[in-house]
Amino acid sequence: MKRGKPVHYRDYRSLGGKIVVALVMMAVIPYLLLIYLFFNNQIDFTETFIFFLPLILISILAGFSLLRRSADQLSFLSQEIAGLESGEKNGPIQIQGDRELNEIASHFNKMMQELEKMKRKNQEQATQLMIYSRDLALSYQKTKQEEALRNRLSRYVGNNLVEKLVNLKDGVLLETERREVTILFADIRSFTAIAERMEADDVVLMLNQYFSIMVDTIFKNNGLLDKFVGDQLIAVFGLMESDANTPPEDAIRTALEMQQANRTLMARRYRENKEYFDIGIGINTGEAIIGNIGSSNRMDYTVIGDCVNVAARLEEMAKGGEILIGENTFRKSACDFNFECRGEVYVKNKQEPVVCYNVLCR
Repeated sequence: MKRGKPVHYRDYRSLGGKIVVALVMMAVIPYLLLIYLFFNNQIDFTETFIFFLPLILISILAGFSLLRRSADQLSFLSQEIAGLESGEKNGPIQIQGDRELNEIASHFNKMMQELEKMKRKNQEQATQLMIYSRDLALSYQKTKQEEALRNRLSRYVGNNLVEKLVNLKDGVLLETERREVTILFADIRSFTAIAERMEADDVVLMLNQYFSIMVDTIFKNNGLLDKFVGDQLIAVFGLMESDANTPPEDAIRTALEMQQANRTLMARRYRENKEYFDIGIGINTGEAIIGNIGSSNRMDYTVIGDCVNVAARLEEMAKGGEILIGENTFRKSACDFNFECRGEVYVKNKQEPVVCYNVLCR
């Protein structure tokens, strides 16, 4: 840091200059005058002593007065600084004194101004840091919430749809609403009899293996897993937009892939000399109520309505390896599937017959 030109305090306005003047007035001048008169034989010692005594006293008092004034100024400066330190005083030091003291006060005031600027700057930085800290905390909280939402969503939909659902409607999964959806029911045929012939651990292992394959197939085709009910699974199509296919087409394609995947799985189990089974699938399209349904302790995001009940009845009617669909599903799907009309059938809890179709595997 570049330093300024040094200042020498030696004039009469400085404390050092006043001390020199005081010393001259108190000692040097009287004694020089006494020596001068004595060597010129103008006075003798007695007369000199008597004559210069008042002069010496006046000189001493004058020097003392100068030193006392400077000492008072130093004391005042010390009190001003102490007031700033204790907080009793706020503002620059105002002093009219010796040159050194004025310079000290001026430098001190400049230093205080710089400190005040640094203090304000530090306060601004501290405020900014608090804002950054708050924003970081909010960001962390939002990240944790999104992570928790992703974990919940991953139980129902595939990973390729999780990000889309997270950003949907400000992070709300889906609002309660009434809309057209396609429902898929799949169930293992003769599961009770098969389970009775197996050990409990083997039953659980078999179901986990089966459900893992089926759920992956549902997720791949834009489906949402509703729930597991024993050996039965329920999936919903139409809650997520599909780029190319309609919800009925996604559901039919899922059912075909599920049947093919199950045949592959059962062939492997047959070679391993393990129990094997077929599945029946029912699909129906119609209006349903979608929302969080349950109690205050347990809530499920699910679908209810007549179309859901019809899909469940079609699944009950389907034989092992069959896929039965309702008329709405048939009408709203493309023609690249092979169908076989089963005509009108009566299902439980419906007075009017339902027209259904069997989807033929290629």
